[in-house]
Amino acid sequence: MINDHSLMWRKSSYSGASNGDCIEVADGLPNAVPVRDSKNPGGPALVFPERAWSAFVEGIKGSRP
Repeated sequence: MINDHSLMWRKSSYSGASNGDCIEVADGLPNAVPVRDSKNPGGPALVFPERAWSAFVEGIKGSRP
């Protein structure tokens, strides 16, 4: 679990005002991207290899109308 309070978490600009179904990601870890549920910031985070996260994001961007 990532418990480093020095991480700067950011939420998607598409998350909307209700702060509903959203994730947060943190930058600054070498070769890794932590991802957590914005509704549970003290809960666990999944950590993805940077290359895998980048491929996922690019895939999402490519599927937009």
